[in-house]
Amino acid sequence: MSISCFIVGLSFYISIFVAGKINLLGEVVKKMVPSWSNSTSRSSISPDRSSYNSISVVVSEDDSDEAASKMRFKVKRKRRYERPSLQFRTLRKIWKCWILLLLLPVVGLFFFVLIKTSHRQNTSSDILSSNRSQGRIRGGKEMEKAEKEGESNLNRLDMPTRSVNGVRVPCLKLLPLEDIEQLELPFAQTGGSPIRNIAYEVLESTTDGDNSTYLKQSETESQNFNLFTGYQTLQERQESFKVRETMTVHCAFCSDHGGFDIDSEDKIFMNSCKAVVSTCTFGGGDDLYQPIGMSQASLRKVCYVAFWDEITLLEQEKEGKKLSDNRTIGLWHIVVVRNLPFTDQRLNGKIPKMLSHRLFPQARYSIWVDSKSQFRRDPIGVFEALLWRTNSVLAISEHGARSCVYDEGNAIVKKNKATPEEVHRQLTQYRLDGFPKDARFGGHKALAEASVIVREHTPITNLLMCLWFNEVVRFTSRDQLSFPFVLKHLPTLQINMFPVCTRRALVNSMGHKHKAKPLIRQA
Repeated sequence: MSISCFIVGLSFYISIFVAGKINLLGEVVKKMVPSWSNSTSRSSISPDRSSYNSISVVVSEDDSDEAASKMRFKVKRKRRYERPSLQFRTLRKIWKCWILLLLLPVVGLFFFVLIKTSHRQNTSSDILSSNRSQGRIRGGKEMEKAEKEGESNLNRLDMPTRSVNGVRVPCLKLLPLEDIEQLELPFAQTGGSPIRNIAYEVLESTTDGDNSTYLKQSETESQNFNLFTGYQTLQERQESFKVRETMTVHCAFCSDHGGFDIDSEDKIFMNSCKAVVSTCTFGGGDDLYQPIGMSQASLRKVCYVAFWDEITLLEQEKEGKKLSDNRTIGLWHIVVVRNLPFTDQRLNGKIPKMLSHRLFPQARYSIWVDSKSQFRRDPIGVFEALLWRTNSVLAISEHGARSCVYDEGNAIVKKNKATPEEVHRQLTQYRLDGFPKDARFGGHKALAEASVIVREHTPITNLLMCLWFNEVVRFTSRDQLSFPFVLKHLPTLQINMFPVCTRRALVNSMGHKHKAKPLIRQA
């Protein structure tokens, strides 16, 4: 509204300024009118002698000058009224109504801006009312961002572009849909990888709940390790970064009593997936956005799986979103997870994000999409563009703002996304491990935004995800800090760090609905 008022005020100021200039012009015109009229009258006199009243007098050449002077007569000219020219009459009419001519555009602009502003306010009010009716109340900048970006981004399929050598090119070059439908998922390849086999640590089951069976958490130097994660010591952490042909590492699911329980029917469905697009919402934090832009072939070949907890299930049912008989909502197959292993919902969300190879043991390819985003491309086309065409096994979105882990740590503390103590402990350990400040890999920044992860399930990518998950559990849930450190220890990994522009081409960013509710355990 302030911009609209500024435009109208500026227009009015310009009109006043122009009015002053026209006023000066009017004074000049007034001064010109008498002279113009006189010149017009003089020019209208006919040069024909018949227009004169005269007396002919014969004067001899011998007459004296005195006689000639006595015979002088004044010549009386007959004046004739001439109508002013068309240009003059037009100028005079404009002069009489110049104020009206100036005010008409200003008044028109004022009403145009007023109507447009009113329409915007009504639209914003409708969105706000809808959000309130659904319990989607946000405050301040978060609400403004959701209204300007979130709702307007939903179901958009337009392709963003970027400038390359002065030419606008698509941020993501996909094959036509008719070509994508002819593609088949290739078998996962392990050729060229230094890792052939990877096994996962398993804790012996216990029935008496005696903690003496397990290492104390003090020995792991982290309070987040539990039956689900296992108890990785610092020595075991160091050994896990030494790449060998056959490796055994901690990678969650270490005990049958550790949590993250999934129904047997859902497990059967998950074991049938060869390629998967997954997301999760724990604590009722976000809505479920239906994927768009895929071909019919992808619908037959790719699973769409969303992980919910019981809190999210209840929240969605309150909004009228109930599971069908085959446990789906739209294209998403909903897997309700019970007995989550962490009280911190952010840590629970890292399980489906990083451990898709553990959840989908038969899958060869996977795409992870954060719950705040709507996936809007054909998944097989994405595999072809980001993995197969670039000869990569992992594609992840790079960070848009920073490239240094230590700078990112300071930003995380400043934004209150983690406590200063836990961030300090993590960055201190990385300094002791010799991690450089300006680490780059393949000419790209190592810091990842990681809201979209596209990967092939190979031993080396599975190892990367296991090590990354262990770092997140040991230190902070802000996975941007630990990804570059883990990547440094796997230099042979063929990775595609795609820019922010490509990430925007893959998803519509909707923003988080509200903060996830923490998991409260009964004593």
